[in-house]
Amino acid sequence: MNFHEVMNSPAYNFLRTNPRLGKRIIMLGLAGSYAYGTNNENSDIDFRGITLNTPSDLLGLTDFEQYEDKNTDTVVYGFNKIIRLFLECNPNSIEMLGLDPDQYLTLSPIGQELLEHKDIFLSKRAARSFGGYAGAQLRRLQNALARDAMPQAEREQHIYRSVTNALEDFNRKNAWTNQGNLRLYIDDSDNPDFDTEIFVDAEYRHLPLRDYMDMFGTMSNVVHEYDRIGKRNRKKDSNHLNKHAMHLIRLLITGIDILEKGEIRTYRVKELQLLRSIRRGDFMKEDGTYAQEFYDMLADYENRLKAATEKSPLPDNPDMNRVEEFVESVNRRAIDLL
Repeated sequence: MNFHEVMNSPAYNFLRTNPRLGKRIIMLGLAGSYAYGTNNENSDIDFRGITLNTPSDLLGLTDFEQYEDKNTDTVVYGFNKIIRLFLECNPNSIEMLGLDPDQYLTLSPIGQELLEHKDIFLSKRAARSFGGYAGAQLRRLQNALARDAMPQAEREQHIYRSVTNALEDFNRKNAWTNQGNLRLYIDDSDNPDFDTEIFVDAEYRHLPLRDYMDMFGTMSNVVHEYDRIGKRNRKKDSNHLNKHAMHLIRLLITGIDILEKGEIRTYRVKELQLLRSIRRGDFMKEDGTYAQEFYDMLADYENRLKAATEKSPLPDNPDMNRVEEFVESVNRRAIDLL
């Protein structure tokens, strides 16, 4: 596929006409499955880019983080915003610095400088970011499989644990006081569709309404997600789960490379056949669960990520003096760009 022709089509005119984009774009490249090499006939085209902040952003009162065009799945980040994401080794962002040369559709001299300085953003934070994203993919996978494979009573226990964990996280973040209490428990249900059901006993006094809504919204989102996927189309969602499984392994592999070698490799040449086989569903059994071979492979990569973190030559945190020097140099030139 000729991505330059795609980029130059009328659907992408915003890249040329929007005053925050145009000649201020320093980098634009492929993202998603086309960037990883795992695309198939149903894959969407995703572009990700970086644009310089305007003088008003840097010296005045305006603020800009990103421009998003949902019709074309294109996101262009402001330079200062993407730097903050790079510093955390955010997987969806740092992979922009690891594309193959022909995967960049726009690369200005400043964009090339950014690629030459990509090592200043790499640190052991990658273990937390890539491991965390991989963990989130694994939880989605496990929860979806549990909803399909478990009897209703066991599934209710699974939901109960997830809701309880979500509630504990919410309480830690919000420093709840002694304004009351809430108790979650499972008991026999009068609902003919359920054997057992989660119940709530709640007693609060003088509790701010917004806090109350936030708390129950947190728990409601968990239950809604279970119910929504519980009614899904099996064939359609098998494709979705296999994509989750593929990204889980890909994230671990990429994180290991960063920690072991200090390299960002977005297009996974060596593992391409493996990743494509996971996405095809080669590791999914007829009952919709995954073969033990997949979980053995997952455990191996998790152990490798842990070992890579312990032995990594990368610093614990980025060298902020080098980062600030580079960012200041770029932003000085951004102010002069009219």
